[in-house]
Amino acid sequence: MPERNLDFGKYGARGIKGSDAVARKLDELAGGIATPVTAKRGLMARLHYLTRSDKSRQAARQAGLTVTDRTLKAWLEGKRHPSKANLERIESAYWAVRRRNVARHLLARLNRDGRGTRVEIHPFNQSGVPRQLQRVVEYRTMNVRRWDRIVASWAAGDDQGLDDTWTTDVLPDLGSQWGQYEYVTNIGFAA
Repeated sequence: MPERNLDFGKYGARGIKGSDAVARKLDELAGGIATPVTAKRGLMARLHYLTRSDKSRQAARQAGLTVTDRTLKAWLEGKRHPSKANLERIESAYWAVRRRNVARHLLARLNRDGRGTRVEIHPFNQSGVPRQLQRVVEYRTMNVRRWDRIVASWAAGDDQGLDDTWTTDVLPDLGSQWGQYEYVTNIGFAA
């Protein structure tokens, strides 16, 4: 695809993929338990969230938390503590279930009945690029009206799908220089 960066950072530019910045912002908007999973309070909050209903338990199992009901009960009662590997599984299962649970609400807020959401795109950092190789890349704003595929990819944890959707459906709306915004320092929006 023309305009895509094949060797980003070769001359010292720094930034992250725009789709990664969008995923971070969606995670921030989704909210969640702030206490880390390594603290007892954070662990108990996540376990209660993942086990409060049969539907939540099924979603947690699909997300990779495959322990027996007996083990879950022991963890909830404080009789046993999960291993480091199980703490990581609990954390990833929590975020997978959380994303699925808030996706529909977040999508409605972002689409705003077809009006969309204003997005700020902060270009990549060129401070490490030699002066003669730097190019003018401006701060941009745009209105994104179709969030359906973006939120669906984010909720499913499909990073490649999110990147494809962001770079082929959204960025071309910036015009002929959209490839300059594939990598950014930050992307901001509120819903």
